[in-house]
Amino acid sequence: MKAMSNMPEMKIGLVGVSRDCFPIELTRRRLQNVVTECRKLKLDIVPCSTIVESEGDALIAVAELERESVDAAVLYLGNFGPEGPTTILAKTLNKPFMFVGAAEESKKDLVNGRGDAFCGMLNACLNAGLRNLRAYVPPRPIGLPYEVAANIAHFVDVARVVVGIKHLKTFSFGPRPQDFYACNAPIKPLYDLDIEVMENSELDLLQIYKSAAGRKKEIDAIARDMAKELGPGNKRPDKLKQLAQFELALTGFFEENLGSRRYGLFANKCWPAFESAFGFVPCFVNSRLASRGIPVACETDIYGAVSEYMAQLASFHPVTILDINNTVPNDIKIADLKGAARTDLFMGFHCGNTPSCHLNKGFAIKYQLIMNRLLEPPDKEPDITAGTLEGTFKPSPTTVFRLHSAHDGKLMSYAAEGHILKADPASFGCIGVFGIKDFARFYRYVLLEKQFPHHAAVAFKHAGNILFDAVKLLGIEDIQTPRTAKALYPEENPF
Repeated sequence: MKAMSNMPEMKIGLVGVSRDCFPIELTRRRLQNVVTECRKLKLDIVPCSTIVESEGDALIAVAELERESVDAAVLYLGNFGPEGPTTILAKTLNKPFMFVGAAEESKKDLVNGRGDAFCGMLNACLNAGLRNLRAYVPPRPIGLPYEVAANIAHFVDVARVVVGIKHLKTFSFGPRPQDFYACNAPIKPLYDLDIEVMENSELDLLQIYKSAAGRKKEIDAIARDMAKELGPGNKRPDKLKQLAQFELALTGFFEENLGSRRYGLFANKCWPAFESAFGFVPCFVNSRLASRGIPVACETDIYGAVSEYMAQLASFHPVTILDINNTVPNDIKIADLKGAARTDLFMGFHCGNTPSCHLNKGFAIKYQLIMNRLLEPPDKEPDITAGTLEGTFKPSPTTVFRLHSAHDGKLMSYAAEGHILKADPASFGCIGVFGIKDFARFYRYVLLEKQFPHHAAVAFKHAGNILFDAVKLLGIEDIQTPRTAKALYPEENPF
């Protein structure tokens, strides 16, 4: 199976700015110290040779950064900094950018060597607002070189999410299933994020699948790779060539239709008509594409797929999409709740779409029980509902995340960190027990109160810090996180 891709490889421009009544050498020297610290962290940075003092310098710096094909920029106030040229640079470059500045190093140099960036940062942020620019400003934006380098390292991860979204295309096949109004996908908010949308019908997907049938050598190679991945879990070898043909069809369509965009994802209708037309469920293929960095959301959930992609960019690791599904019975024994209360637990479940790297040993290709009840006779061996990858999740840190459009077209989101617990869910599908501190109240007063859908993107790392900052940098003001019992939600009864 191919390695994960479909994500930006970030190159960051680092530009020093200097107010003309301060020594330019102060910025130059301090900038070099920041570069040294960034190299220690193995950050892919491009120091700009131009120190920006004037509007002309800003344009020269932009040209240099564009020649270097940087994805984002760090604007470093080595001293007070010129607010106009600094923000002109940011506006002209038109890429994600961060403001940071130099702290004073020693009491021995507070006359000719004082930079006043603490003060200059106020002006820079104010001027960015005047130009309708959105800067990333870390919690402590003024620091010594090693502190600035640490801020840049975080910004790389935040900017990766933003850059990925700004060059993203969503491919969808089919309308959402009946009674899945939660999977609505207003296009305007996606366009507002610069996401391109390509909607297709289920007949298009069937035609693409059939057209791949003649590529037998490629299908056989994919089927062998599937068998290798499954190992002892290859319980339905009769389905592998059909699944391989479907994978080939989707990857071919992906490569041929990115168009002006660099990255893509899928949101595909996968039931109930799919099984009768194709003869299998596509879950195992979805899991394999996700492991390669191409999320596939079920039930034509475009916002779910975008949420997956953002979680992938933030965690730099394969992700999945799950239902926030069912409560955890008290007779399921769990030794360590990782700080959550028993009432905060829930089971995350989906049919069989999670990459095998996140599943405990014993995962296997099986059939979808719920669809089987609907589509096949109970007295016959499952056929058209086979194709899921089932198993329990490995214990790990996790982040549950969702970006969604509310009924009025405004974007809203949430992020919650916790753990996938060491526990036997005693059930079917891709499934695991999640423990998130204060989740019970979060579920009631955020997920239900704000009418979020049942799907959530799941990262297998703690990535809330990155996602929170990236959502804000994208201009989405509504991002919800769990609150402690001492901090009430707006709709929570204080009595």
